[in-house]
Amino acid sequence: MTDAVCRSCARPLAGRDGRAGRSSVYCSAACRQKAYRERRAAPDGTVRGLIEDVGRQVEALVPQPPSVFYAGVSDLAASVGRLRRIARVARDTAQDDSVTRTAVTKEAGSPSPAVRPATGDAAAPHTTGPRTGAAHPSAPRAGGPHPSAPRTASDETSRTRDPVTGDSVPRAAVPRDSAARDSVTRAAVTHDSVPEDTVTQDSGTQTPQEQVRLGESDFAALVEPYRRELRVHCYRMAGSYDDAEDLVQETFLRAWRARDGFSGRASVRTWLYRIATNTCLDFQRRTARRPRRYEPLPGMNHGSAEPPARITWLQPYPDEELPSADEQPDALAVSRETMELVLLAAIQHLPPRQRAVLLLRDLVGLSAVETAQALEMTPASVNSALQRARPALRDRMPRRRSDWTAEADARERAVLGRYMAAAESLDLGAFTDLLSEDIRLTMPPNPYWFVGRAAITEFLSISLEPASPLFLGHWRHLPARANGHLAAGGYVRRPGTTVYRAQVLDVLRIEGDRVVEITSFEPHLFPAFGLPLRLPADR
Repeated sequence: MTDAVCRSCARPLAGRDGRAGRSSVYCSAACRQKAYRERRAAPDGTVRGLIEDVGRQVEALVPQPPSVFYAGVSDLAASVGRLRRIARVARDTAQDDSVTRTAVTKEAGSPSPAVRPATGDAAAPHTTGPRTGAAHPSAPRAGGPHPSAPRTASDETSRTRDPVTGDSVPRAAVPRDSAARDSVTRAAVTHDSVPEDTVTQDSGTQTPQEQVRLGESDFAALVEPYRRELRVHCYRMAGSYDDAEDLVQETFLRAWRARDGFSGRASVRTWLYRIATNTCLDFQRRTARRPRRYEPLPGMNHGSAEPPARITWLQPYPDEELPSADEQPDALAVSRETMELVLLAAIQHLPPRQRAVLLLRDLVGLSAVETAQALEMTPASVNSALQRARPALRDRMPRRRSDWTAEADARERAVLGRYMAAAESLDLGAFTDLLSEDIRLTMPPNPYWFVGRAAITEFLSISLEPASPLFLGHWRHLPARANGHLAAGGYVRRPGTTVYRAQVLDVLRIEGDRVVEITSFEPHLFPAFGLPLRLPADR
């Protein structure tokens, strides 16, 4: 036994018995579910209620015993962090709304010949952001027919897309005037084709329609709890951590603009997933990303095997940013097993709509009807796309899969320790002993790739040998976790310098006591994994 107690019933928690991984703060699944329901209903879902809750948590802090004090401080930090995120969303939506009102006023007062309708072939040009090229929410999107009514040839010329959520609306209902168009798109966002049995009423006295029509701060408090799972969803759709963050922000902005048209026939969660999926599909159309095969580089030994798939935009995802089972007990959509890099890479090979159907049905847990509504498809089309996506995904997955057990975790940590020690001691022999015979090394977005122990050993010998003219420098490593795997953040102190600088994040796939795959990423994402960008030389 330990002095830790369950946060729900205050009973003592059982000891870990040497097991690794994140410790639970509840004694049973029943207590976890109870706490989850209480969090969803507490206090009144508004910013004022959250602030009052923070005040109560501060007053309840007790310095003794240490476990209780630590649990109280952790809860307080989580609440303050949530308030900070809510404030950020409120600030961004208020700024965006202010910019939109200013632009609408200018356009309504002095129409510009450059203003083009977001309809048909004469769509307005996209406005891109500074980092990922995320399009402005008024960008049009194309898609299949609405499930509630068959589309005829005349419909193709008489209908267009809602600029915010992608709904199909009559072309005549979308004015050329920007101000009028904005009011139409707000009214167009409805869920009338969702059956009544899919209605999910959120806690509190307000209906879902009333909740999404609150002011900026309370609207942010309503949607912020879904940020983490929406970011995972966008990450799976886009394959990029950077893009996922921008896509979630774009989702919240689109939801804010479309809040007046929300009818409440589906839950807020389903509504947000619908907007997020359409945002990702718009992004896929703009970027037209397609996996390719790596190509041989002159003068480089890549090994004799077939070149692997090259996904230049693939990025890792920090395990620490995944919602835990305590936060979301039924979190299949964000579970460790569904975040593997090999799975993410395989998903990127699916066509965008098949990818969306697979994720919404198998991971998010939407019904066929809800998925059809979100993607402007029929339920039969959804089922057909799912039947094509599943075998295509299985064909690209490795035959051997990791065994998610405490023993496997301990074995993998031992391999990671030997991996980092061999690199830091520049021991090429010890390093290559850890590699499987058919190991694969890729470095997205760079064009370098190697298959087989011999090819990787030849490549590493140049940079790990101090007498080599291409000697990179001395290494230090810090452990991390990404996509359900162990990872090592590598730092290099180049000859003649005194500081170790971030160089590469190696995500390892380990089977047994051998490393079977290394995916090396660029170091700009180190802060997302809690890793510094520099280490002192005397570490």
